[in-house]
Order: sequence, then C-alpha cells, then structure tokens
Amino acid sequence: MHFDFKPKDMSALDAQLEAQKIVFSPIIFQCVRVLKEWGILELLHVSGKTGLCLDKICKQTKKSRYAVSLLLESALSAYVVEQKSDKFLLTKIGHFLQNDKMTAINLNYNHYVNYLGMYHLDEALDKQKPIGLKYLGKWDTIYPALSKLPKKVKEAWFAFDHFYSDNTFEGALEELKTFSPLSVLDIGGNTGKFSLLCAATIPQANICIADLPEQISLAKKIIKATNMQNRVTTYAIDILGDNDLPQNYNIIWMSQFLDCFSEEEVLFILQKVHKSCDENTKVCILEPIWDKQRFETSAFCIVNTSPYFAAMANGKSKMFKSEILEELINKAGFEIQRTIDGLGFGHTLFICKQKTKKGTI
Repeated sequence: MHFDFKPKDMSALDAQLEAQKIVFSPIIFQCVRVLKEWGILELLHVSGKTGLCLDKICKQTKKSRYAVSLLLESALSAYVVEQKSDKFLLTKIGHFLQNDKMTAINLNYNHYVNYLGMYHLDEALDKQKPIGLKYLGKWDTIYPALSKLPKKVKEAWFAFDHFYSDNTFEGALEELKTFSPLSVLDIGGNTGKFSLLCAATIPQANICIADLPEQISLAKKIIKATNMQNRVTTYAIDILGDNDLPQNYNIIWMSQFLDCFSEEEVLFILQKVHKSCDENTKVCILEPIWDKQRFETSAFCIVNTSPYFAAMANGKSKMFKSEILEELINKAGFEIQRTIDGLGFGHTLFICKQKTKKGTI
C-alpha cells in the first residue's frame, strides 16, 4: 500500500481561491468551533431540510444577531452551511463537523492543545524546541506533563491519542496472540490501556509497562483500580537515559511511541531495544505511516499532526514516511519480517526480529 499527495488540475482562479482558504483557515476554524460550541450546528442538524432563520437561531441560543450572522456568513464561505431563502441549513461538511467523532476529536485537539502554540512554529523549528508549549506550562517537553496539563487540554490530548491508537489494538492483539507470548514489554505504555487489554486477551502473558516515572505513577493507579497487579507490572525509565531496558521478554511492543523522538533518538532507542532482545524476541512497532494510507483523509490528518511535535511536544520529531522508519529499523540491527497495513484508522504494524548473524544457519 502506498499513498502520495498529487496536486489536482485546476484553473488559476480556483488555485487562487484555494490559497485564500489556507490563509484564512485559522479564522474559519474558530468561527466553526464557536458555531459548534454555541449549539448552532446542533440546531441546524435537528432542523434537517427545513432549516432555521436567523431570528430563530438568535432566540434559541440567546446570542446577538451580529454574532450569529457573522459566524454563519463565515460558515457559508466554507460550505459548512447553506442558505435557502431566509433559512440556514447544514451541508454534508457541516454534518461531519457536528456529528463525526473523529472530526470532533481533531477539532478539540487542535483548539485546546495546539492553537496558541502554533504561532511560534517558525521559532520552534529553528531552535528544535517546543516553544509553543509555554502556553500550557513550564516544561521542556510535553510528555512528563501529560497528567498535569490543564483539564480541557488534558482531555483533548488523551481523547486524540486514544481515539487513533485504541482502534488498532484489537487487530494488533490478534497478531500478537499467534506468537503465544508468556511476556510482553510495553515501551511507552502511558496509562496502561494496551497492557491491560493485552493481559485480558492473552491470559498466559505477563506484561510490563516501561515509561517515564510520571506516566508510571498514573498507570499504577489504573492497574490497582482494575486489580491487575499480579499480571501487569511497571518499570520506570527515561528511554533516552543510560539505564538499560529489562530483558527476557517474548514480545517488545511500541505503539505510537517512536514518532515522539527525532531520527537520531529513534535509532538510539532501537539500539537499546536490540540489547534487551535475543534471536527469538519479536519487536512489534505500531505507527501511523502517512504514505501507507488508503484514503487521502487519513494521510492528511497524519501529515498535519507533525507540526504538533515541533511546536508543542518536543521540537524535533514528526510522523514517519515508511522508508525513513524502515531504514532506522535496519540500522539498529533488526530485519522486518512482516508489515500489516490498515489497522484501525490506518496504522501499520512492523513485526521485527534481530538480524541473523553472518555464518549462522
């Protein structure tokens, strides 16, 4: 499976319009967000093909005619709504903005997590530091701060992260089950969602979550609350530090983890993983790879998540193109036995093992 962005044929006039859509997109975004937050998109959704006039929308929302007309006119320009006579109706685009779960999660994520910080994207790229993170708190990177973020920011971040990763787990676990593992090391396991599901799905396996101390503290509370302490353990580690990973695990699992690091750091991490393996260990890497997407929508979302890493998360990573990750896996001393595309909303699972040493059979 391979996807690439190809420009569409269009006239100069159409191209000029598309350019204006880009430069005004931050303003349109906020207008649409407010329409949704004020319940106006919901009112139009409920009204169906009948629609609502401006006065009725103002009356039901208790907002001024000025405010509602301004927002709706912006939405008209973006084809979020249409106007027939004096009535406003929701379009197909408006339907997705109001009712589609993925769109709602992406909207909240970009508003609460990214919007203010993206102003400093140029500085973040120059300095390779998440300069925009200062709007959320005083941290060097976002990862140790995840449990301490402001409430709405934290909710939006975890909703975004879990929405895309959780939908992959069922398919991925079916693959892991075929290896009949007795032990799984979940590197970057965060709150333990995958590890707990893994323990429930593969009853003979014991699972260890390896992550930053701040994340381990949160994971421990969830493990205790689910009474899984006898099956799911933890190992606090800064993966970029000097400490080694624990050894003797049948499977080493990394989900949406390596995209949080620069290419140099990814190589360092994979080399550290290599040291903890033997020739029988399966290393399973799950990532949303933008050029392995079936649909342009998913490729678009993945590529445009990369600026978050630059401005808000760490200043140095981005979403992978397949050839880049494959090269790093190879450099670290692994060979890819199999790749499985299309898990969840478009993740790829790389199943790897140590390269066979020359001279051995």
